[in-house]
Amino acid sequence: MRAALALAAFAALLAGCTKTGETNGAQPGVLRIAIQADLKNLNPLLNSNTIDVLVARLMFEPLLSADDRGNPVPMLASAVPTFENGGISKDGLTVTYHLRRDARWTDGVPVTSADVKWSWEAIMNPNNNVVSRHGYDEIRWIDTPNPYTVIVHLKTRFSPFVDTFFAESDQPYPVAPAHVLAKYTNLNQIPFNSEPTVSDGPFKFGEWSRGDHITLVANDGFFMGKPGLRRIELEIIPDENTSVNLLRTHAVDWIYQASIETYPVVRDIPGTHVVWVNVNGYENLYLNCARPFLQDVRVRQAIAYAIDKHQIVETLTYGQEQEATEDIPDWLWAFNPSVHSYPHDVAKARALLEAAGWSPGPDGIMRKDGQPLVLVGVTNNSNVTRRRESVILQEQLRQAGIEMQVKYVPGDVLFAPAGEGGILQSGDYDLSPAGWYAGIDPDDSSQFACKNFPPGGYNYDRYCSPAMDAAEAVALTHYDRATRTKAYARTQQLLHDDVPNVYFYWRRQMQPISDDFKGFDPNPVEEAWNAWQWSI
Repeated sequence: MRAALALAAFAALLAGCTKTGETNGAQPGVLRIAIQADLKNLNPLLNSNTIDVLVARLMFEPLLSADDRGNPVPMLASAVPTFENGGISKDGLTVTYHLRRDARWTDGVPVTSADVKWSWEAIMNPNNNVVSRHGYDEIRWIDTPNPYTVIVHLKTRFSPFVDTFFAESDQPYPVAPAHVLAKYTNLNQIPFNSEPTVSDGPFKFGEWSRGDHITLVANDGFFMGKPGLRRIELEIIPDENTSVNLLRTHAVDWIYQASIETYPVVRDIPGTHVVWVNVNGYENLYLNCARPFLQDVRVRQAIAYAIDKHQIVETLTYGQEQEATEDIPDWLWAFNPSVHSYPHDVAKARALLEAAGWSPGPDGIMRKDGQPLVLVGVTNNSNVTRRRESVILQEQLRQAGIEMQVKYVPGDVLFAPAGEGGILQSGDYDLSPAGWYAGIDPDDSSQFACKNFPPGGYNYDRYCSPAMDAAEAVALTHYDRATRTKAYARTQQLLHDDVPNVYFYWRRQMQPISDDFKGFDPNPVEEAWNAWQWSI
């Protein structure tokens, strides 16, 4: 009954959000995409969230991408390096890439090994506000014996390297143009960030009206072939209700990474359909282990017991998502089936808090040394699901004597680099209902290794465990799957025991698109890997 009432209210809200009473239709050759937040900049080496990655990958290319099944495929590289083809040396310490000879920047300059080497140097430059150096910091040096050969020498064996280095990792950087950018001592405040006039992808920069839209136009000289679209309009629409209404009137053709909250409405819009994509990702609650109240593992475990995952999944996903145990989804080879979620047990949660020295106050909130157990939860206001999720979490945590005060911020603030005020990167929060997209490799050390604290890493939880580091070291230095599977079984058990995160559900990403939009075939990391094949 409550779900039905919520849906009715949602439908009524949509009716009040109509920008125009007229029904629009597809514009041949023009794809209109609704995105939830504006970008901080358009520099592909400074991207920090999935919207940034989408826009970057429409204009810039990596060495390797992945097909719709997650198999690596060459882009700027002419082949995927393997042991069999000699691309990876027998000792696992040298990786060689041979580049395509027909890739050019839009100013006509060839894409060469110098671009790859400089892009790596830019990522490693401490003056640049990059969000992650994971994998790139494993490189000792790079040789470029000729314009079309890149020889990477690693400090140590790093098994996810081929899927990390300018590939479909959890931070999928494209290669950037050295001949345009190498003159800058840092990339943080340069004209290119607002107007990237040189690129090598299927589309090139047209216009950026901040807070309103970004226009990209076809790059007919793209090395994979002339794009099927003439133009892409990225409409910046912070309110998902408005995006749904625009899809209904066919004023947009795709709601990028739509919140599952919109499913009951978008599934029935005439002339559209939903594309589901299994991704190595999840919806979760970050617990900032560096904050005083959360340094005690018993408090974190109490939070896990207090949360009713089943209620969250059923209420928020309408049965379309699967309850998660830990971070690695059950369809990926590294999944550990022996790890289970904490059962919903409010009495157990309270008992753990009392064992940690907390006792209930007159208002029901636990207190210790006169301080109430109040935690600040921060999430992005543009995501309808997370707004509802935060309310449910408030109610569930309060039953265990924990008060969660919710703060809503724009998505580009929540996920921005620390140098640009990013909440997760700066650690200015206790809890954060958020989500994560990982790469095609199960490597999760960028989130849980001690060395990957922000800035320059994705360990948003500030979780540091010698046992976790040891397990990750095994997973990262062995190339055989059996050894890696055993190591990841250990990491998932540690995540269960130490609770730096609570995982709600593994993501089956919903992408509502127009029936007129053809060629859309996302891989498990990135939607635009084959954008030159799109048409409308």
